[in-house]
Amino acid sequence: MSVSLQNLKQADVSALATTLKNAGIAGAGGAGFPTHAKWERIDEVSSLLMNHQESEPNYYIDKWLGDTHAELYAEFFDLLLENTVELVVVCAKAKHRERWMRNVEGATDATVYLPEDLPIDPTGESGLVIAYTDDRYEYGMESVLLRVVAGVALRNELPMDQGWLVQNTETMFNIYRALESGQSVTHKYVHVDGNVPRHRFLKVPVGTPASDLLEAAGRSPDDLRDDEVLADGGPGWCFEIEGPPEEFGVTKRTNCLLVLDRTEVEENTLGNERINVLNARDWDRDHETEPSTLEPNEVRIPLITNPGFGSLVAPSQPLVDVGQWVEAGEMISVPGQDGISNAQHAPFDGTVAAVTDTHVVISREPVDVGLAAGRVLEHDHMVYWTECMECGAYIARPEWAHLGATTEYVCRDCR
Repeated sequence: MSVSLQNLKQADVSALATTLKNAGIAGAGGAGFPTHAKWERIDEVSSLLMNHQESEPNYYIDKWLGDTHAELYAEFFDLLLENTVELVVVCAKAKHRERWMRNVEGATDATVYLPEDLPIDPTGESGLVIAYTDDRYEYGMESVLLRVVAGVALRNELPMDQGWLVQNTETMFNIYRALESGQSVTHKYVHVDGNVPRHRFLKVPVGTPASDLLEAAGRSPDDLRDDEVLADGGPGWCFEIEGPPEEFGVTKRTNCLLVLDRTEVEENTLGNERINVLNARDWDRDHETEPSTLEPNEVRIPLITNPGFGSLVAPSQPLVDVGQWVEAGEMISVPGQDGISNAQHAPFDGTVAAVTDTHVVISREPVDVGLAAGRVLEHDHMVYWTECMECGAYIARPEWAHLGATTEYVCRDCR
C-alpha cells in the first residue's frame, strides 16, 4: 500500500507518510528527524520551502544535486504543486546563482526573487519561486530562513504550525526516489575535511565507519593524535564523536567528518557542545565539487539516526540475526512502535556480523558466527514482521503472529 508519484493525487496523508517511513527517510542534515513525521501534517500546509542554502564553506552536496538533477527537481515541484501544495520556494544564496543555479532556473518556470526583493508575500504567491538570499551563515537555519524569505516568525512553533513544510535538498531527493521508484535510503553524501591531506566529497553506504572516510582522505585512523578531535558536521556546526573512528558509522544526517585540533575545539565550543570553527582557520582549499563512490567492507548501520532524540524517536527493531545473508535494499529493521521511527535497509549484499541495541553490522566478507557471537546482544528469538493491512506500515509482529494465528494484521494505530 505504498504511494508513488503516479498516484500522489489520490493518496491520503497516512499512506504518504507510511511510504516515507518504510523507505527509512530521515532529515539528510541538521537534526536527522524521521521525515514522515513532517509529512503526516501535509494537509495542514500550503507551502513547501526547500532549504538550498548549504552555508558550510566545504559543502557541495545540495548544490551538486540541484545542478545535476535539475530536471528531477522540476518534475517533483510540478507534481507537488498539482497535488499537494500551492507554493514551492527554493532558497539559495545569491553568490551561488551563476555557478550552481542556472540549470535549476532553466528547468523550471520559476519566479525569481533577489535578496533586495525579500521577503515575499506568501499569500500573494503561488507556483514555484526561487528566492536568493545574502551570504549569511545563519540563513541555513529553517526558522531564520522562513523569517527572511517569507516573513514568517516561529515562536516556539514548528513550520507546519504556520502552514509551511521545510526540507533540505538531499532529503527532497530521497523523497522523490522513494515515490518514483520505491527506493529506500541506503547511501549518504558526505564530506571529509580538516586535518586531512585531501578534502573529499563521497557517496557512501549508510553506516560507513569514520575510519574508512579518513583513509579515503589520505589520513590513517591509527595516526590520529590525542590532541585531535573527530567531529560530525561542518565547520560552523559540528559535534565531537566519542570513541574510536571505526566505531562511528555514518548516519542519514552526517554531511561531513572533520579532524580538528583539540585546542581549536576547546576555544570554539558553544552551548549544547556545538563546535564552531568557521573562523578558526581558512577553509578555502582545493575542494571536490562532485562525488566519488566509496565501498567499505563493513558498515555499522545505526538503528536511530540521532540518539539525541531518544525521548521522541524510537530505534528501529532488527529483523536479522548474526550470520544471516542480506541483499542490497533488503529491510533489516522495522520502525519501532513506541515512538516516531524509521525502517533501515542493507546498503549492499553481505552477511550480518553483529546485532546490538544501537546498530546492525553488515560485512561483505564471510562471518565466523562463533567469533561474532561474542559481540552481539543476546536475543530470545527472531523478530517477525508484517505489513498493516490498513496503513501499509512495516511493523514487528506480536509474538503470537508468526505461529499462524492470523494472516492479516491491523496495527494499533489503525484499530
